[in-house]
Order: sequence, then C-alpha cells, then structure tokens
Amino acid sequence: MSKVLVVLVLLLGGAAAYVATRPDAYHVERSTTVDAPAATVFAQIDDLSIWKEWSPWEKKDPGMKRTYSATPSGVGATYAWEGNKEVGKGKMTITESKLGEKVVEKLEFLEPFQSTATVSFALAAETPAATRVTWAMDGKHNFISKAFSVVKPMDGMIGKDFEEGLANLKKVAEAKKPPPAPPTPPAEVAAAGAAAGDKAPAGDKAPAGKPAAGDKAPAAKAPAAKKK
Repeated sequence: MSKVLVVLVLLLGGAAAYVATRPDAYHVERSTTVDAPAATVFAQIDDLSIWKEWSPWEKKDPGMKRTYSATPSGVGATYAWEGNKEVGKGKMTITESKLGEKVVEKLEFLEPFQSTATVSFALAAETPAATRVTWAMDGKHNFISKAFSVVKPMDGMIGKDFEEGLANLKKVAEAKKPPPAPPTPPAEVAAAGAAAGDKAPAGDKAPAGKPAAGDKAPAAKAPAAKKK
C-alpha cells in the first residue's frame, strides 16, 4: 500500500470518527411577536391550506403540486407536496392542536433525502391583541446529515427560512385580525350616568319635620270646660 493511500485512509477514518462524535439530535427555533389575537394567529397555522400564504418554501416553486386531506385543519389533517429540487417531496401531519395555544406536526421529507422531524408552533398572548409565536423543529441526525452539519449546521440551513416564514405569518395574521370595538359615544356615557343618579339609594330617612310612614299622629286634646 502506497504512502498516499495510507494517508488517505487515515484522513477518511479520522473524518468519520469526528462525524460520529457530532450530536445525534438537532433543534432549530425562532420567535416573533404578531400584533393580532392568539386565535387569529392560530387559524393561519392550524389550517394547512393557508400555509401557501406565508410559508417561505411556497415561492421557491410556484408550480409545486399540493395535496390536502378532506379536512385541512386540526388533528389528523395532512398536507403533501412535490416540487423542484429546492422543495423536494414530503408530507406534514398535524398530531396536536390546541386552540390559541399550539400546533404540533410530524414532518416527513421523502426527497431528495429521507428524514422525519417534529415541528411545533407555541403561542403565548402578550396582550389581548398581541401574540408571541415560537416556531421550532426537532429531529435526529443520521450519519449523512451529521456530515453535512459539520459544514453547515441545521440551524444555519433552516433558521433563515423560519425567520422569513414568521415575518410572512405576521403580515398575514395582522391583515386578518378583527377590527377594534368602536368607542362608546359620550352622549351614551352621560345618559347612563344620569340614569344611575335618578335612582334614590334605598333606606333613605324621611325629611325632618315629617312623620315617617306608619307613625301615629298625636291624639288631639279636648278643649277645657269654661267655669260659670
């Protein structure tokens, strides 16, 4: 065996040993605040047919083929896609759905490589009209993905897409939020206050100088008899 071949084998063996030491799991997470109620934000995430309005991957292939389940929202809803090499082929299935709080999905990549991950959206109401959204992805590395992660970690590959998707979600949800309730006209406020003032408080005492109800009037005295 030549020295060059020996060196090559040693380098490959060392690289393989290093790749094997990389973490077995990965986690990617991004957050943003949306100026819309939690229920409005939730509706854009839980309904898979609305993803085309904000998903960062939709514009990478306008001709992408999409297939939805009969019911596109809630537990059991599915969304399958098939497109160019940038989007590949895969399927999402909602496994957990809690109104205004969270949506969890099973994400299956089929092409150009096969892998499975868990995607979650956590919603937290900061105010009645603002919601904090956290988008996360968790999965396991195989040897090939570990090798890729040495050059570019999963966070670097997907993080920017999450940021773009959240920015799009923010625009869509804020455009669909319900209008604020109209303020009460001043005239109605004044009328309500006047009506409350017209009612005398219970238990008021009768005015001084007038006998209270039920009091007996003093008996009249007979006039004194005159002496003859």
